[in-house]
Amino acid sequence: MVEPNAPATSSGLVLDGKFHEGPFRPFSGWLLAPVSIALLGGAVLLVVTAARHSEPLPGLLAVPCGILFLLSLCGYFIVNPNESRALVLFGHYRGTVRAIGLHWTNPFTIKRHITLRVRTFETGAQQAPNVTDAGGKVVQEGVRTRHPLKVNDLDGNPIEISAVVVWRVVDTAEAIFAVDNYERYVEIQSEAALRNLASHYHYDSPEPGGTSLRGSTDLIGLRLKDELDGRLRGAGVEVLESRISSLSYAPEIAAAMLQRQQATAVVAARQKIVEGAVGMVELAMEQIAAKGIATFTAEQKAEMVTNLLVVLVSERGAQPVVSAGV
Repeated sequence: MVEPNAPATSSGLVLDGKFHEGPFRPFSGWLLAPVSIALLGGAVLLVVTAARHSEPLPGLLAVPCGILFLLSLCGYFIVNPNESRALVLFGHYRGTVRAIGLHWTNPFTIKRHITLRVRTFETGAQQAPNVTDAGGKVVQEGVRTRHPLKVNDLDGNPIEISAVVVWRVVDTAEAIFAVDNYERYVEIQSEAALRNLASHYHYDSPEPGGTSLRGSTDLIGLRLKDELDGRLRGAGVEVLESRISSLSYAPEIAAAMLQRQQATAVVAARQKIVEGAVGMVELAMEQIAAKGIATFTAEQKAEMVTNLLVVLVSERGAQPVVSAGV
């Protein structure tokens, strides 16, 4: 809803001291093209007339015709699909043109090009400059490198993390007037939000089912999107999606954390093995007693349980010892 008392420019609105996008309807470029052609033809005709009859007046009239023709050319602009032009005339925002086609407006108007396409940004990604020759021709395109952000998680462990942010411009006036460079603003805010979010969660949750960076990537992506959407709304930018693209421990602690994960896995595996071995021993003793295969004293039962557990739990094959009765 637009407030009824909100001040307005010629086409845009100003709310809370901020410019908001407003539509602008320029002249059709195809309708003005015959006028420009007529000015050019008139200037040429006057010059030819002045040369043939040696009269200064037609030559003098050709000068303003030529100037008007050149000025009319400055008024033409094209809007491609998923693009827009924000028009500024002598410091006043006139509005934004989103209609596709050839248009014409005041030649002194500045026409700021803003793409409306969906764009993707990955934190830590950098594009090296292109290599050109002496003539300015690109001989080698710059290599795109990626350097994940190094931050500390909730436990203070250094980790490397990066995220992909999908965004687009929804308000061209805010994108131009609210921030100095909206593309750079998106990059800086994305990295700042990711750093802040990573410091509030564990890399691995100490509790089963808890929220963590590694185990809850979908939830972390949604929370990162919500935080970015709140930060970038004031710059006319909408965040469509954000996801963690890279996550790992920092190299200085990666080996130690790998050993901890291996130890945790070994302990969990041993617990399962012991639980299964105890059940098997219990079942074996019950079946021996039920079928009357043998009768054991308390000491013999304890020795039998020990031998069965050693056989079931040991990582190596058991080596039986046969008594010869000597």
